[in-house]
Amino acid sequence: MKKETTRYGLLIDYEYCTGCFACEVACAQEFKRKAGTIKGIKVIEIEQRLSQTEGYLTYLPFPTENCVLCPHLTRKGGLPACVKACMASCMKYGPVDQLAKEMNRKPRLVLWAHR
Repeated sequence: MKKETTRYGLLIDYEYCTGCFACEVACAQEFKRKAGTIKGIKVIEIEQRLSQTEGYLTYLPFPTENCVLCPHLTRKGGLPACVKACMASCMKYGPVDQLAKEMNRKPRLVLWAHR
């Protein structure tokens, strides 16, 4: 019988993301990625228009296909670089089943998991 392993992921509360891009920078530095290359996490800026003169910006930290959740850090009990660098503390790392339970507490959460 195959032993089941715990799957880990990110819970992102994008209501509080300020668009500081610290997660992008931390990821690029951690993996020594050059400017212009595909990042592990990308902050997407979404413009929301309420009227011709009113609107606001929403920022969504979005893990890309290059995100591997920093196994060299998490294996040692650390956090992925993006989570550690997040100034708004809107990203949480942990077991997917536990993070999924937290999704009931509010509407603007995104759960992302890596295989």
